[in-house]
Amino acid sequence: MKQLVIVFAAVLALALAACAQKTDKPKEQKQMKILVAYFSCTGTTRQVAKQLAEVAGADLYEIAPKQAYTAADLDWTVKTSRSSVEMADSTSRPEIGTTVEGMDQYDVIYVGFPIWWYTAPTIINTFLESYDLKGKTLIPFATSGGSTIKKSCEDLRRTYPQLTWKEGRLLNGATKKQLEDWVKTLK
Repeated sequence: MKQLVIVFAAVLALALAACAQKTDKPKEQKQMKILVAYFSCTGTTRQVAKQLAEVAGADLYEIAPKQAYTAADLDWTVKTSRSSVEMADSTSRPEIGTTVEGMDQYDVIYVGFPIWWYTAPTIINTFLESYDLKGKTLIPFATSGGSTIKKSCEDLRRTYPQLTWKEGRLLNGATKKQLEDWVKTLK
């Protein structure tokens, strides 16, 4: 009988010790939902955006204007071309043809564009103003024939200071490995 009491006491002590330990399992980190949203007229930014979405495990969305740009619209040497007129007017907001379904599900949004007149095309403003992006992380990326992304990033931060921005990157000719390395630095 004495042995039975000792065994029972030992089992009870082990059970109490196990209960005293923290029983909560570490909470699994929520998988970040990522979107790569891009605007591209010639396909250069589109190509980079597709690779970036693959590398980042992201959904892909094209910021497509309701009225497509023609070659004449994109002729920056003509002051009356559509792109020249839009970029000369900081309040210009070209209409977008589609919307992102379920924007609220995304935590991180890469925003891609070609650099026009040293900054983001005004359709990017249309995109950013079409959704409640507070609490999301925005990461600009761009392609360019000769400009850096610095002014674009400064302009976006200044225009939308209420949003959370990470440093953007110019991705001209970026390789898959370069994109992978960049995405890793942003986590």
